[in-house]
Amino acid sequence: MTAAGASAPCVLDRLLRTGRSSRRDVALDVAFLAALALLLMGTGLGLRNPWAPDEPRFVLVAVDMLRSGDWLIPRVGGDLYADKPPFFFWLLASAMQLAGSMRWGFLLPSLLAGVGTTLLAYDLLRRARGREVALAGAFLLLLTFQFTWQARQAQIDAVLCFLVSLGLYGLLRHTLLGPAPRWFIAGWFAAGLGVITKGVGFLPLLVLLPLAILVRRGWPAAAGRPGALSLAGAGAMLLAIGLWFVPMLFATSAGGDLLAYRNEILFQQTVTRYADSWHHHEPPWYYVVKVIPVFWLPLIALLPWLVPRWTRALRARDTWVAVLLAWIVLVLVFFSASSGKRTVYVLPAVPALAMAAAPWLPELLRARGPRRLAFGLATVLVLAAAAAAVYLAVEPARAADIEQQYGLRPVAPLATAALAAAVPLLLFRVRDGWLAYGGVFAAILVTVGLMINPGIDEARSARTFLARVDQASAGFAELGLVDAREQYLLQLRRPTVNFGHARWREWQQEAADAAVWLAAGPDRALLVPARVRDECFADARAVELGRANREDWFLVSGSAVASCIARGDPSRATWYFPPQLLGNTGA
Repeated sequence: MTAAGASAPCVLDRLLRTGRSSRRDVALDVAFLAALALLLMGTGLGLRNPWAPDEPRFVLVAVDMLRSGDWLIPRVGGDLYADKPPFFFWLLASAMQLAGSMRWGFLLPSLLAGVGTTLLAYDLLRRARGREVALAGAFLLLLTFQFTWQARQAQIDAVLCFLVSLGLYGLLRHTLLGPAPRWFIAGWFAAGLGVITKGVGFLPLLVLLPLAILVRRGWPAAAGRPGALSLAGAGAMLLAIGLWFVPMLFATSAGGDLLAYRNEILFQQTVTRYADSWHHHEPPWYYVVKVIPVFWLPLIALLPWLVPRWTRALRARDTWVAVLLAWIVLVLVFFSASSGKRTVYVLPAVPALAMAAAPWLPELLRARGPRRLAFGLATVLVLAAAAAAVYLAVEPARAADIEQQYGLRPVAPLATAALAAAVPLLLFRVRDGWLAYGGVFAAILVTVGLMINPGIDEARSARTFLARVDQASAGFAELGLVDAREQYLLQLRRPTVNFGHARWREWQQEAADAAVWLAAGPDRALLVPARVRDECFADARAVELGRANREDWFLVSGSAVASCIARGDPSRATWYFPPQLLGNTGA
């Protein structure tokens, strides 16, 4: 009998291998975790194109870096891109160049970051609490939805999560498990790389605050106060930031648009965006109420068992648990204080939560209550997929709506997911509830990667829509795009004109700039959303092209409203030529 009063599930027990800690056992753990991570995160690699909202923009920045050779100042569609620093784009460009294909390369940085974060958590836990604890913690981290799902997307956040985790690894390996001064300095350096990936890359340094307070109060720590070593760490962080920041300062000192880029990325996209965000407004309780209870499953569902154990650990002055929990709270408070919130912002806290829970996971994964919980969650997933398949099979009109919108017949993939997921459910049963959940989770993600994603790619990447644009605009010598979407620039095979990136806050002026361009030359056409057509092209010839990206689109030609022409700026027109290095799809 286990400490929880239930017999150990036999398959899980063989997986955890209690009491064994040889090099061979560690190697087996690493191989298992890497293979599981690749299965969960990498299935379907190369079978889809970048999808809105973020992926096409980031990929386009990286493609333009490869084409222009300018890796210092990011551009998107020929326009300066000041929303994010360039480190993630360097990784994207390098991955696509290495793969020789956009489709095979653009997901690699996130995939490798997800695998790397898993192995970092395993190694730190192994050194802190032993091999069995490390395997259980890393295993449950891989089953946590938000962590694994983000590693399947070409967004910045998975790479940021890896860099934050690497920063925590270095800092905690020295202060709690050390001394290991080189790792401490490496943690600062990782935070610097995080800053030139996304401004919040400094997050791992927040762990030094609760650590300093606890050490001052006599809690145990291997290295005590970092002291002068922090100066060396700060230097390493500045060195990492300086890899981009110093040459960027020199490059933008000439003034003009480059100076505006520097001011935008240093102030508007950092301080202003945090203090007075202009989009994604959510209430302060957004993460605690709406994100964590769903996106951190199944890890967060263990809180009823973890809280009393954490309470006893804190009473016993367990610095490991106290520092990790305090850091998670600081991260949540930091992001909750800003009015602008997105689900992915709190992703870096997930590995820390898994590491804070890990000391008790070998016990809890065997315990009757958590096993029933995991099996119940797995059953819900299987039943949901099966119910959706049955519902759409008996309601062909709804299935037809999905097919029309996404280009996918939904019944077959849903039925496949349900049947494939039922196999581990029946094989492992409640006795191995966590392995049942892992099998169900894997079956669903594999089905998504191999059947659903390729099926909806034509619609999600806008390839079907842009085929209509290509056909409708074939008779015009020049094509302009208003409110140009990055995936349009990636997919279109002809040169186009756009009028600046992300001008949604000044869309009426962008429409006027497009009106000047249309009126300035013959044989021109514009792709415009309905609101822009109503604003400046109500009397123009128009061909309706359908709906994409939540907009109704028209190809307009001929005349524009005179008042729009009068206030337009012809200098805003920018030619963009389709990427030649990798091809539009990289297929």
